[in-house]
Amino acid sequence: MAVLLENIANCVWLAFEALQQDKSGFVHKSKLKVLTANIGTLLDLYGVERGLEHFRSTSTLNFDQFKYYLQKEVFSSLPNRLLLPELRNYENRIAEVCWLVCRKKYLKRDHKTFTDDSIFQIFRIFCVLAELIPDQHNENTYQVLLNPSEVCHIAQTLASSLGCQFDEEDFTSLSISMGNFRLTPFIAVLETRCLSCVKDEVAVREAVTDIYQKIVEDVIKKGFLSKRGYIFPTMREYWFVLRPSELTYFKGRSEKDKCGSLPIEPGSKIEPKAGYKVMLHTSERTFELGTTDHMSRLQWISALQLAADHSNGFQSYQRLQAAKRRLQRQGRVQEMIRARMQLQQEKNARQAAEGQAKELEAVVKEEAKKLTELEQLRLKLERLLEEETQAKRDEEIVRGLQARVLAEEWEKREELERLQEEQRQLLDEERGKRMEYEELQREKELQLRNAEERLAQLENERRDLDKQLKLAHEKMKCSEDRKEILEAKLYQVAPMLRDGERVRRAHSFMPSTKDRPVFFGG
Repeated sequence: MAVLLENIANCVWLAFEALQQDKSGFVHKSKLKVLTANIGTLLDLYGVERGLEHFRSTSTLNFDQFKYYLQKEVFSSLPNRLLLPELRNYENRIAEVCWLVCRKKYLKRDHKTFTDDSIFQIFRIFCVLAELIPDQHNENTYQVLLNPSEVCHIAQTLASSLGCQFDEEDFTSLSISMGNFRLTPFIAVLETRCLSCVKDEVAVREAVTDIYQKIVEDVIKKGFLSKRGYIFPTMREYWFVLRPSELTYFKGRSEKDKCGSLPIEPGSKIEPKAGYKVMLHTSERTFELGTTDHMSRLQWISALQLAADHSNGFQSYQRLQAAKRRLQRQGRVQEMIRARMQLQQEKNARQAAEGQAKELEAVVKEEAKKLTELEQLRLKLERLLEEETQAKRDEEIVRGLQARVLAEEWEKREELERLQEEQRQLLDEERGKRMEYEELQREKELQLRNAEERLAQLENERRDLDKQLKLAHEKMKCSEDRKEILEAKLYQVAPMLRDGERVRRAHSFMPSTKDRPVFFGG
């Protein structure tokens, strides 16, 4: 039965870890026989531990090998799918066996704020919400780790139910330094962060039990409701406990005297009725339930519809919700990784653009230097031209006397004109190159501005997401405060309702000659 083995894998690993003599990840078969025999007995299987002697030739097994043996030799005898109550029953019994093996490690503490029963309930809560992750340092061992967000939610719920303050900022800094939580630090965080001002052991035990029932026993909602009887059509008040598969009712809050249960099926319909009443339609019959006010009726209708939607599943509702939150966390991590990669790519592109801009700037400086040299050469040529002109005047004065000198000066003039033409061509070429480099520089500056605008947009989106997350936390806190106020009002109104109900019953049973005979019965 893959679902059952997967659900108890964390418990089995903690028991397996307690049986290790060292940190090698292997346990002797003789110790595993006892654990296997107890698990088999709970499943009405006897002698399943005998096959361990012939399973592999080694005297020790690691956890993967032991889990494979349980899957093939023990859990394979169960049907592929179990009903939720049966699955929950098997999980509870196997978890108790595993707790007997490993409890000594967790009950041996200096300050015992929690009772032993509460520690076991916290152990179950931890095993339901934690993940079994392979150890990076030893391939034969595992780690059962709980995400800080799950720890924060449980700690806030426990603190609010006991009326204590929970410093979320302090817990955030603690979770950053610790990362994921093991069972022992998880218990220590609950003791130090949630129970610093609480001395009432009964209140602590009840608060832990409420969280345990919600997460482990899959309790969706609890509270007082009135129910119309089948034989005597009168409304009587009971304490109701809602799970995905059934709605159980008891005489009181202690949940010791069970009066009955109403089946919750996928086809069950919930219908509101006047007078703050709710009609539960099942395949067997229709049940009439009564609430105290409109808000309570809406809450029960929503809870009953949720139970009907998950009544046909083969996995508990809280485990499905934990798996959904785990997938959401993985999605957020992947999104953060993609955002970091995109930011890094944009940063690299910006650095590359800055490098190209620096190279272009160096080229422009070099071209400016060449232009300066060419300008100096032009001035020099102009001076030479002026000198040539002066020489020409002198030549005109002494034309008749220095014919040879005149011929040489004409040759020099032709050479200077050729050099001037070459200079103009060089100036035109350099001017064209300069315009091209300026255009390329403008394009790079535009790309740099676009990259900076994109980076600013991503930063704004990140701040918006942080604000939305803060608003979601504030809404959760407001909803919890409203729930506490409604429960307090319900506790105040409940005694008045019970007194009114006793008066109505007294009047309904007064003798009358016009009425039919009264039959007494359950």
